[in-house]
Amino acid sequence: MWIGVVTLFPEMFAESALTGIFARALKNEVLSIYCANPRDFTADKHRNVDDKPYGGGAGMVMQAEPLAAAVKTLQDKAPVANLPVVMLSPVGEQFSQGLAVEKSHAEGLILICGRYEGVDQRFIESCVDEVWSIGDYVLSGGELPALVVLDAIARHIPGVLGNIRSNLDESHLDGTLEYPQYTRPEISLNESVPEVLLGGDHSEIGLYRRREALAVTYRERPDLLARKVFSERDRRLLEAYFADHQ
Repeated sequence: MWIGVVTLFPEMFAESALTGIFARALKNEVLSIYCANPRDFTADKHRNVDDKPYGGGAGMVMQAEPLAAAVKTLQDKAPVANLPVVMLSPVGEQFSQGLAVEKSHAEGLILICGRYEGVDQRFIESCVDEVWSIGDYVLSGGELPALVVLDAIARHIPGVLGNIRSNLDESHLDGTLEYPQYTRPEISLNESVPEVLLGGDHSEIGLYRRREALAVTYRERPDLLARKVFSERDRRLLEAYFADHQ
């Protein structure tokens, strides 16, 4: 997968590429990341990429032309044409696990990391295909959201994770949160591991984990369950949970 990033801080992506799943993906040549800095496409000696907003107001706005030139450079470098151009912004579509899985099958993406008070609307209308948000809050720029998006997508590219089951068991993959996890020693902080996990009955363990995943989702994110079509097994497990916690 080929990723282009328009950013004022390419060093953030260079650092991330040294560790974790990014390093493994790059080493295995299943992911490529290229950055273009809008400052490299400015005409003034100060390399300014922002200016005051028309109509007044606080802060500065990123100029359209340096951003468009950076996108054009990445498009020329990309191995395939017409890669989707995605801007990270609080006003965008909510990024989700489903979107991460969907985009992991794409040939590539170009991500736009905004800064300051925003981006000139003319750039968005001319160059941007999609706008994604990672949550209803404001950050200093689009670099951290872009890294979040890349991490979520990269996990689903074959050859990135060492164990394929890590993806099959992903939280949110089927609309539920992760079940509780335990490791050695058997007793820690005066608490024991649930007995069902010690018995070796994988069928019972599977049912226990599924029930706990549904229970955690019900307690922490009931909105996810409101959109879910339940199997008969899941319905019985939830009913058993409710009966135990009346």
